[in-house]
Amino acid sequence: MPSVRPRLALTLGDCAGIGPELVLRALAEPRIAETCQLLVYGNLSLLRRVSAAAGIPLPISLAVTPHGGMSQGCPTGEGHVLFDLPFAEAGTLVPGRVQASCGARAYGWICEAVNDIKRGVADALVTAPINKEALHLAGVNFPGHTEILADLTQTPHPCMAFHSKGLFVSLATIHEALADVPRLLSVPSLMRTIRLTHAACRGFGRPVPRIGVLALNPHAGENGLFGREEQTVILPAIRNAKAEGIDAAGPLVPDTAFTWLFAGASAPFDAYVAMYHDQGLIPFKMVAFETGVNVTLGLPIIRTSPDHGTAFDLAWQGKASVSSLLSAITLAAGMVKNRPSAGQ
Repeated sequence: MPSVRPRLALTLGDCAGIGPELVLRALAEPRIAETCQLLVYGNLSLLRRVSAAAGIPLPISLAVTPHGGMSQGCPTGEGHVLFDLPFAEAGTLVPGRVQASCGARAYGWICEAVNDIKRGVADALVTAPINKEALHLAGVNFPGHTEILADLTQTPHPCMAFHSKGLFVSLATIHEALADVPRLLSVPSLMRTIRLTHAACRGFGRPVPRIGVLALNPHAGENGLFGREEQTVILPAIRNAKAEGIDAAGPLVPDTAFTWLFAGASAPFDAYVAMYHDQGLIPFKMVAFETGVNVTLGLPIIRTSPDHGTAFDLAWQGKASVSSLLSAITLAAGMVKNRPSAGQ
């Protein structure tokens, strides 16, 4: 009989960073084993090197198999699985440095995992952090995971969002220069972000979510004195969302929208839509850096990730916190169980 636990594809990320050691810790976590089955996309020789360097044992219960060697593409058994994919530089790469080989392997593991989710081998994707410079050295010209996954799944407009126990933030624009943000904002694109945020909140168990939409300019534009995006884009999008039955409010003045976090007050909104990357990420990482989860909305697959980077300065030392990765795994498993098609 198939397992009732979700199967999560877990990629190692940039293997010169902290991703591999975080994966080793997750594989040994009993509550993760109770929650889901992990299918790790990586390399055995590499994990052995990281295990020895970081002092984190490779679980003896881990099943190791060449990728594609399973009957009908599906791993058997209930324990965690490592798909041991070829990696010529696994024995020679240097931790803590940007390397083209690491970027190439990180991208390859993501591609394999996404293909397996499409084939039904895994139910969702959890990704350890990647390094954008290493990707570019390898000829992979995407700013990050979100854009890679959009390309692999043929999704034209994904949405980057961040989830924690106390705060959920989505981004109207993603990895864009600040100077480009105003021209990238439009009523249709902002409406799409608001809709995706509303749907995600419902998937998290909030049937009638309240959505706070941030302004772009200081003082919410001060009636056009400091910019007109509030009047031309943000307010019309909020009005349209309300007409669709979405409880959206704003534009919220950005410099006071999150003061409740430090005042011990209850959250006035279930989610916030930020206009650009740092506007949403600064308050989020102030309160949830250790436990926050990056969630990609709008894809045909479920994808989560830690909300931190590769931390090259800590690589292979056994010092990095696994909390955010554990939160990402737990959230992905819950999203699989809560989606309408689960169990069908």
